[in-house]
Amino acid sequence: MRSRSALAATAVLITLVTAGCGSGSDTAESGEQSGHTTATLDSLDPTPIADDPTPVLPVTVRGFDGVDVTITDTSRIVAADQYGTLTETVYALGLGDHLVGRDTAAKFPAVEGVADVTPSGHTMSAEAVLDLNPTVVLTDTSIGPRTVQDQLRAAGIPVVFFDPTRTLDGVPGQIEAVAAALGVPEQGRALADRTTDRIDAATALAPPDGTGPKIAFVYMRGTAITMLAGPGSGADSLITALGGVDAGTASGLSQQFTPITSEAMIAAAPDVFLMMTKGLDSIGGIEGLEKIPGVAQTPAGRNQRVVDMEDGVLLGFGPRTGDVLQALAVALYGTDTQ
Repeated sequence: MRSRSALAATAVLITLVTAGCGSGSDTAESGEQSGHTTATLDSLDPTPIADDPTPVLPVTVRGFDGVDVTITDTSRIVAADQYGTLTETVYALGLGDHLVGRDTAAKFPAVEGVADVTPSGHTMSAEAVLDLNPTVVLTDTSIGPRTVQDQLRAAGIPVVFFDPTRTLDGVPGQIEAVAAALGVPEQGRALADRTTDRIDAATALAPPDGTGPKIAFVYMRGTAITMLAGPGSGADSLITALGGVDAGTASGLSQQFTPITSEAMIAAAPDVFLMMTKGLDSIGGIEGLEKIPGVAQTPAGRNQRVVDMEDGVLLGFGPRTGDVLQALAVALYGTDTQ
């Protein structure tokens, strides 16, 4: 990650708010923090780096799939991936008015009126996209099926694939890649720099790597879907940046997400549960979480130590990544971490 001025830490602090729920600042008998805290951003809408910049077109870019794609028109953009990252990036580049289609995960208020082309979550609808007459489609391999993207290409629509890997180091490059495909490279560099500044400022608030708590990212949608995150999930990258230890990886998980068993939960022994807000709500909040097998036998379960954050924000890995880290750092450690 590129080094940036420490003044950025102060600048970012004034833009974020962390709302406490329960007894997040209480102290457990062991001296650890206890209780439930919700990490929030001052605004769910990304801040555009420019006001409707004029794309320089045509451009030809090589997508993540190795295919060279020429874009001649960005007036009608469809952006679709599993986490809403591409929609967020288009908006933050100042091209929000050009968006005609988005994925379900992109839920920030500014794009609520944009058509959802992934009605079933992780599956894109070719018909829904074609009905929008897009001039370019931005996507990645986290969403599909691939036959849909191929069908769009066969219809003559430029389809650009991007790297789906979710790491902090990859965020600036992803932003610049999207900007290059849309003919606004100058705005892409500015947005990447701003994002890097904010990531650096946020990570400066955390304790040194590995000295923070052991944190388990738990993905839940009711009791039917209960998954513990591991290496490559994206949550591991956030947890490491926050100075913590990813409980799933440390316990030996090898997959991005693994179904939770009571044995796996107890073995992971997290000090903190990190969750999406709607996921926590779907199981009945803290009381429902305590009923998940193995939870009560963990330090986090005993202390009811849970940090949750808005679903469409937490794993976005886009222009708001620094803001997300900042809010999580405050939720985990309080405002006097530096």
